[in-house]
Amino acid sequence: MSQEVLVAGVGMIAFTKPGANEPYPVMAATAVRIALADAGLAYDKVQQAYAGYVYGDSTCGQRALYDVGMTGIPVVNVNNNCSTGSTALFLARQAVASGAADCVLALGFEQMKPGALGIYFDDRPSPFERFDAAAETLVGNSDIPLALRYFGGAGQAYMREFGIGLDVFAKIRAKASRHAANNPFAVFRQVVTEEDVLASPMIWPGVLTRLMACPPTCGAAAAILCSPEFAKTNGIDARVRIKAQAMTTDRPVSFDSGDMRQVVGVGMAREAANLVYEAAGIGPEDIDAVELHDCFAQNELLTYEALGLCPAGGAEKFIVDGDNTYGGKVVTNPSGGLLSKGHPLGATGLAQCTELVEQLRGSADKRQVEGARFGLQHNVGLGGACVVTLYERV
Repeated sequence: MSQEVLVAGVGMIAFTKPGANEPYPVMAATAVRIALADAGLAYDKVQQAYAGYVYGDSTCGQRALYDVGMTGIPVVNVNNNCSTGSTALFLARQAVASGAADCVLALGFEQMKPGALGIYFDDRPSPFERFDAAAETLVGNSDIPLALRYFGGAGQAYMREFGIGLDVFAKIRAKASRHAANNPFAVFRQVVTEEDVLASPMIWPGVLTRLMACPPTCGAAAAILCSPEFAKTNGIDARVRIKAQAMTTDRPVSFDSGDMRQVVGVGMAREAANLVYEAAGIGPEDIDAVELHDCFAQNELLTYEALGLCPAGGAEKFIVDGDNTYGGKVVTNPSGGLLSKGHPLGATGLAQCTELVEQLRGSADKRQVEGARFGLQHNVGLGGACVVTLYERV
């Protein structure tokens, strides 16, 4: 049997550029304390913790949490690339749903360096060997950093199939900036226009400009999940629950399809979303707000279709009609998303969780999506893993 899982508390710190950040234990402990305060709980009520980060040595989770309290609980360190934070959330939810624990912490943090993502351990096989081989075959341009090549190549494949221009991706980035202007935790709060995006330095001529890519960022976020009985006993705000959640990994189609969109996880996302909709008994038309993985403007567009927010080939109309923002069908990335808020890899999934919980509580201030009842979260990490989570206001 599976019991209901409530979100008792959430917390995050303002994201910063590398070099402007506190050390990771300080960032992480601060986010945890904010989540505990939000839940109205002391740390000794937490029975398990899952700590997510990508760039760090083993047991960084313990190093961070020992500054909050040393209560002897299990602390599990998690690394699933960009989906690390939501993987920690997935494991925390499972622990509560199964009855193994009544109150569990999911924590994500990242202390990053400037510049493009790269491989740290070059003396052993890379987890991206198959991805690199597919990218080399399908797009070439091996002099471009790997993440830009993957997602730029996926966007290029969409452009070729459906005949859209670079301006469509520029509209997504401009929309992100308008949303982030109302988010005090975002790294970039300056509003940019479609013209600004197109005029920014061209990373890949005709395919990708600098403003279409998210920046390396440092930060932390946390969520506390609990059972209904624990919430009742401890006076927890029980308005938001995790209605459904699914985690998927690559299938052979990721590499056998000859399509860069599959390489970057479109198939994983579609499968996870369908599992969530089926489990919840709702459809994409019921979603009010979405926090999705816009590491590049190209991936936001691809994810619209993967999550069923618009039909295949319908993303341009969806964007041009304003159906991806306030006053449209579904508000996508009200936080400003990774493009404006920033992308501290381990923290991203839990920052998305924080935003959606605030939306469903009605406490998102100027970012508030009016009457939000269902919030959908999409977080993908190449290598690969995709987590889709549906939150409901009860």
